[in-house]
Amino acid sequence: MNVIFQSSPWWILVCLLVGAAYAALMYQRLPLLRPSRVGGSTSGTVGGFDRTTTYALAALRFVVVSLICFLLLNPLIRSIRTLTEKPKVVLAVDNSESVVAAGRPTLNRSLEALQTIRQQLADKGLEVSVRTLGDTVTDADLTQIPFTRRSTDLSGLLAGIRSDYEGRNLTDVVLVSDGIFNQGLSPTFGQYPFAVQTVGLGDTVPKRDVQLKAVIANRIAYLGNQFPIQAEVVSNGFQGGTATVVLRQNGRELGRQTANLNRNQGFSQVTFQTTAAQKGVQHYVVEVLPQPGEFSTRNNRQDVYLDVIDGKEKVLLLALTPHPDVKAIRSILEKNQNYEVDVRVLTGATDAAAATVPTDKTYDLIITHQIPDNGGIGSPVLQRLFAKNTPVLFVLGNQSSLGPFNTSNPVMQVTAQPNQSDKVVGHFNPDFRQLNLDPTRMEMLEKFPPMLVPYGEFKLQPGSEVVLWQQVGNVRTTKPLLAVNVTGPRKAAVLAGEGIWGWRLEEYALTDKQEVMDELMQKVIQLISVKEDRRKLRVYPVRNEFIAGEKVVFETELYNDIYERLYDRPVRLEITDEKGLTRSYNYTPTQANTRFEISRLPEGAYRYRATTSVNNRTEQSAGQFIVRDLQLEALNTTADHGLLRQLSGQTGGRFYTTAQVDNLVTDLTSRSRPARLSSTEEMDEIINWRWLFFVVLTLAAIEWGLRKFYGGY
Repeated sequence: MNVIFQSSPWWILVCLLVGAAYAALMYQRLPLLRPSRVGGSTSGTVGGFDRTTTYALAALRFVVVSLICFLLLNPLIRSIRTLTEKPKVVLAVDNSESVVAAGRPTLNRSLEALQTIRQQLADKGLEVSVRTLGDTVTDADLTQIPFTRRSTDLSGLLAGIRSDYEGRNLTDVVLVSDGIFNQGLSPTFGQYPFAVQTVGLGDTVPKRDVQLKAVIANRIAYLGNQFPIQAEVVSNGFQGGTATVVLRQNGRELGRQTANLNRNQGFSQVTFQTTAAQKGVQHYVVEVLPQPGEFSTRNNRQDVYLDVIDGKEKVLLLALTPHPDVKAIRSILEKNQNYEVDVRVLTGATDAAAATVPTDKTYDLIITHQIPDNGGIGSPVLQRLFAKNTPVLFVLGNQSSLGPFNTSNPVMQVTAQPNQSDKVVGHFNPDFRQLNLDPTRMEMLEKFPPMLVPYGEFKLQPGSEVVLWQQVGNVRTTKPLLAVNVTGPRKAAVLAGEGIWGWRLEEYALTDKQEVMDELMQKVIQLISVKEDRRKLRVYPVRNEFIAGEKVVFETELYNDIYERLYDRPVRLEITDEKGLTRSYNYTPTQANTRFEISRLPEGAYRYRATTSVNNRTEQSAGQFIVRDLQLEALNTTADHGLLRQLSGQTGGRFYTTAQVDNLVTDLTSRSRPARLSSTEEMDEIINWRWLFFVVLTLAAIEWGLRKFYGGY
């Protein structure tokens, strides 16, 4: 413990001088007890302090004043604290379902041996803790661990231990596993500051089994359309034979096919063609009928869920003349399966049907290329199309007529001289927050070839936001190149130039992909075409799909007539499964918690309906979600001890079988693992020591009391 001064130590002499001067001034004038002579004898006749008492009181005053002055210097105390940390060992137990495939009695014997090892290591002075999948910590008997995890992420387990024990004296991790992982990366890819000792569980001998390895199907299908469902079957011990694959829906068999199991690989594919006959989430079951002598039938079945929707969003791409931009925009739109694109070219089209726009067709989005035009060809069509507040994306070109354009769009006003254009590239506006676009990725736009835009003045309309600014060479301007307005009755966007076909070609030349440009245009189109939800009650699951065993979480939003949030209103939620069984729940969302959780829903497709009352009117919200049973642990039950050996070798550990666990204790305790000494330096102000306050107060009280006792003032 050292004293550190924040100012010169010579100030201590000043503190002593102040204390001495204060004591001298207080006590030099006090009367002393002097002797008097009466009849030749001496007696005390004058009141006051004797010399010893005066000096004692002056000394107390000196100490109190000097100490107070010393504390005003605010000195610091530096102390060093040394901690002794024993070496630590973590038993990481893979408690997934695949571990018990070899039988629970065999597993229990292994766990009993590990429980003994745990106690022996603790007796040797090691600090032992137990971790399982899911970052759970347990102090219970290892034989009581439930092996019910439905997935295995060994890299996540080891990474969690590494993070939690960072900076601590963790020397070894004993990973007890069968080596099978079905989530995350391989644990051999990680870097760990500790040795991983592995104990192999399970059976490494492949079983005679037929399994449905994978089912491939679209996530979305359209009502009335046919779609394929492809099943991949693998086998071990049944090569050269056949297996029957069945497709069912709601217990009704839709198809049956025979899979020929290849003699060399035992792999086969079969494809079912079925028709989307009902709207909503449809549940299909693909199953391989069990074979005689098969080890397990849990991996013979998989569930398929498809969202069958009634039609796509209809997009009209209306162009004045054939142009490479039209092809580029069409390619971007057709990447989204929810769009049905109708391309119409007013002039120069070889197909007469392409030059006419149906009068009886309703569109969800209109994209105009160089319309309104200088010749006025597209004006009658626009008047008819704009009769409704259909969202529109304007793409300007050298044939665009700026006068009609300015009167028909709510985004920007352009004032330019005829037949004058400028070459610009796009610079992303980092202040644009309506779309989740990565500014770093958007920097690629500045490498693309320039667009042709009208040369003149650009003025944004109220409510408009800029997505891209114009950049001339290396000069960034305040003129908008791409802007949107979603505040008015008609949502609209304007791309003030032509040449996006060149942007897509250049991006492909640079990256072999067309992602940045396509992502930008797709998100802008989705922003202006999304239908506004004016419901006052909105209840929806936080995800469309959940895994069996996890909680299904609903978010709740409730609004009044002017769309202000409401809380503390009771909501009734009804959930109906595929069999028609309805579960009812009642809850009240609050400002602190607007979510509602439901546990232990079995696998299946569900429909829900939520109702509440607002101003004596019933508001409702409905939808659907899926609870999926992945059966990951059933897909592979053959232990992979090779992975465990590789992991141990990379980290300086060893691999042990369940019969060699006694050697594990010997190896862990035979090596010298000294305790770690860690020192921490602490700085504290002396004035923060509370006991000094009571010392000063006590000394001052003693001095004051003695003065009063002896009659001093």
